[in-house]
Amino acid sequence: MIATPPDLSALAARLTGALHMGRTMRALYATDASEYQELPLAVALPRTEADVRELVRFAAQHRIGLIPRTAGTSLAGQVVGSGIVVDLGRHLNQIVSFDRSTRRVRVQPGVVRNELNLFLQPHGLFFTPETSTANRAMIGGMVGNNSCGANSIVHGTTREHLISARGYLSDGSEATFGPLTAAEFAAKCAGPDTLETRIYREVRAVLGDAGNRQLIRDHYPKPAVTRRNTGYALDRLMTCHVFDPASDRPFNLCQLLAGSEGTLFVGVEFELNVELLPPPGALMCAHFASVHDSLKATLIAMRHRPFGCELIDRHILECTKANLEQARNRFFVQGDPGAVLVIEVRHADRATIEATMRTLEAELRAAGLGYAFPVLWGEDCNRVWDLRRAGQGLMMNVPGDAKPREVVEDTAVAVEDLPAYIAEFDALLREKYGISSVYYAHAGAGELHTRPLFDLKTAEGLRMFRGIATDVAALVKKYRGSLSGEHGDGRLRGEFIPFMVGPECYALMRRIKSVFDPANIFNPGKIIDTPPMDTALRHGPDHPTPDYKTVFDFSASQGVLRAAEKCNGVGECRKSHLMGGTMCPSYMATRNEQDTTRARANLLRQVLTNAREGMNAWDSQQVKEVMALCLSCKACKSECPSNVDVTRLKAEWQQHYHDAHGVPLRSRIVAGYSASMRWATLVPALYNWIVTAPDVSRWIKDFTGFARQRSLPTLPATTLRKWMAQGGARAERGLGSLVGSALGPTSPSNQVVASDDPTKDRPRRVHLFCDEFTDTTDATVGIKAVQLLERLGYEVVLPAQVESGRAHLSKGLVRDAQRLAIRNVELLKDVVTAEAPLIGIEPSAILGFRDEYPDLVPASLKDAARTLAKHALMIDEFIAREAEAGRIRPEQFRATERTIKLHGHCHQKALSSVAPTVKMLQLPAGHKVSVIPSGCCGMAGSFGYEAEHFAVSQQVGELVLFPAVRSAAPEVVIAAPGTSCRHQILDGTGRIALHPVEILHEALR
Repeated sequence: MIATPPDLSALAARLTGALHMGRTMRALYATDASEYQELPLAVALPRTEADVRELVRFAAQHRIGLIPRTAGTSLAGQVVGSGIVVDLGRHLNQIVSFDRSTRRVRVQPGVVRNELNLFLQPHGLFFTPETSTANRAMIGGMVGNNSCGANSIVHGTTREHLISARGYLSDGSEATFGPLTAAEFAAKCAGPDTLETRIYREVRAVLGDAGNRQLIRDHYPKPAVTRRNTGYALDRLMTCHVFDPASDRPFNLCQLLAGSEGTLFVGVEFELNVELLPPPGALMCAHFASVHDSLKATLIAMRHRPFGCELIDRHILECTKANLEQARNRFFVQGDPGAVLVIEVRHADRATIEATMRTLEAELRAAGLGYAFPVLWGEDCNRVWDLRRAGQGLMMNVPGDAKPREVVEDTAVAVEDLPAYIAEFDALLREKYGISSVYYAHAGAGELHTRPLFDLKTAEGLRMFRGIATDVAALVKKYRGSLSGEHGDGRLRGEFIPFMVGPECYALMRRIKSVFDPANIFNPGKIIDTPPMDTALRHGPDHPTPDYKTVFDFSASQGVLRAAEKCNGVGECRKSHLMGGTMCPSYMATRNEQDTTRARANLLRQVLTNAREGMNAWDSQQVKEVMALCLSCKACKSECPSNVDVTRLKAEWQQHYHDAHGVPLRSRIVAGYSASMRWATLVPALYNWIVTAPDVSRWIKDFTGFARQRSLPTLPATTLRKWMAQGGARAERGLGSLVGSALGPTSPSNQVVASDDPTKDRPRRVHLFCDEFTDTTDATVGIKAVQLLERLGYEVVLPAQVESGRAHLSKGLVRDAQRLAIRNVELLKDVVTAEAPLIGIEPSAILGFRDEYPDLVPASLKDAARTLAKHALMIDEFIAREAEAGRIRPEQFRATERTIKLHGHCHQKALSSVAPTVKMLQLPAGHKVSVIPSGCCGMAGSFGYEAEHFAVSQQVGELVLFPAVRSAAPEVVIAAPGTSCRHQILDGTGRIALHPVEILHEALR
């Protein structure tokens, strides 16, 4: 579109928000959750409505495309383009007004659907359309796509709930569209000659023609297809009373704007109607041998008017097994079903729900459909829906380059046609293309998200991409369905709109686009004049997958690049702290796209893919920019549906970056923490004076690049190892031999048993991993842990070991961490067993045995590392497990009334759970434990110490953790297993947090 390069710097000077023209931000906004990728001219983050108007006027003057975007999770390439991407979600994210009496709310485009519902919940109301991305989907995107979701069979689509929209037309003029009577519509058409008036006149000319209305009736998807987003919704608009006197629906151009994908208008405020909260409900998770059986069952289920009827097929259920978060949510699965149909029934009377479920099960059994029909209530229902919502991301866990592709994933037909349509669809893929498909989602609405599995990186795969799209378009047209049920046409389906509705109806759509946007500046190439669907792809035969030599073993994902490619842009990492979870703490604090897990994986993928021959792909300043605020919290490893482990990707990238540039002094200091502390423990009083004396401490912080506002940890009078050596442990008999190593001193070898009499009963042995934190700065915690375990009847042994390597990993010194991992596996593989496990006090240290160690050691040690991982437990897990087995009993503790607030460690939440810590703390009668719904504390090892990260560290803490701690009464005990977390709580709130073992130790009888 651009004849001559415009002066973007002049535009930037006129905006109060930001205009990014650098390569990094443009690359981050070059993709969405689709198969497409195109570098935009710039990225705008308008701060005000005036900024939006300025952008529209500039685009009109220079004939530049504007691509409106909110969360950027479109599946069909709607927010990919070569113009200026306008991120309306960054600043325009306020709830403008709310009227309880009329059940109306006005919002800006960046308001997140679930956050809106948090606001509405105290009023007994909610905004009904519920996409699977509702915890980050923004209203602007929902309007653009006409989103719906799992409850659409009851509540319809966004279109049904959009009352009015205010924003800017393509000439920069402001307009508000809303419901009009026939007289008001006539007055609009008779107005002065403005763009708004011309729009009303052209709509009247198009839809006032009876012949055009008949064309639309004949060629658009049939009305029984409730989810239909084919092009512009002229079929909906023409049924208003202006064109159909029998209708009672007012004329409202919002019917047209919803689903128009930002091609007609840029909205800055939307008025929505909201509904009363639904009554409680239950889920039947009906198990079937095949998808075909589940679709036949859908027709039976729909007779009972369910609130939702969603399908999950075997491919997705299989992917849940390897996903840390969703493996916990598949508790309801019985056997190995080909599909599960999740049927939701709601009613104020539980007995009515139970009766409906009994009747439904009886009808399904009578029809010979299904083999298991568990009914779930309460919180269990949320877990099932969490699994269902994770479906799209889960599918990216399929190993290799043959992935479930977004090519025909949004087709919809009438619900009664769905079994026959899917049978033909399945036969087409199997017989013509020799492939299978993933099926999931909205069976009750006549739509299954269908994702054929093939390799788009090959020439054959590219041909298949177009071939499948073309063949399925013909199949959908046969059933008079819609190629897009809820995800929009975008770059993917726009090419097929003329075929789906015929040239005459497409010409009517073109007239609508032309009157709204004669210069074609609003999201060009979407709906009208869409480029070929197999161009501008992020993958393809012209994008090979190079192999890179790495320190970590990425073979499970077939290489580091494929590990990054698992991110498909679904944007789970964009949820805020209000939505719970931990991923991604820096995004929660800054709300900047560049601080998301998606941005980091996406940019690393682009850099590694596009590296030229002879170029060091790892030496990237762009990657350095987006990795800067990654706290290595590990949350992405579990909370990302695709398990994109950016903590590991970052560490690998940092190692190679250090290879090119050398290791910074501060990184060496942090990685050398263990060695430094060993020297400091020789003179603890001197060390404590150095780190607490104001002038000296300030000089040290300035020298190391640590924040002056931070306190530095002090040392107790002894270390854990010294205490054990001096007889602190029960039956202690000396250090034994030290194990020599090129890595430096190690801890004592295994201690002797309590008695020389081999016939006497011995206490159960546990090996305590004396990590570098517990040995030194947290030695008092370690001592109490030993005392606690011994009092509970266990023999505590400090095995021969070296430090964990956690500090090295956090600074990208992966080879050093690898050497430590190898040595620890060598030392512990023949010592640690199921009967004598390895237990740890600091979560990040002990959980490294489960997470990183198996992928750091050589092949010869992998089996040993995996076995060791099974027997490496947090002390919280060990005590909870022993209590469940009856070997630790509540009566071993004093009954004391105590209220405890628990903040879990990030690695614990990602790789284990806070549930064992809660069980452990609740062993003493009277202990009442509640989990603070916090994500990351913000300290994250050395991150929060570093001067340039201090502010973000505090922002993260202030999201949930700090306010929760400050609001706790003085007598409430604050518990935190992580050493960094306890330090962050102290610096941020002044409260002393205790390790759970300290609390349990104090409660001993």
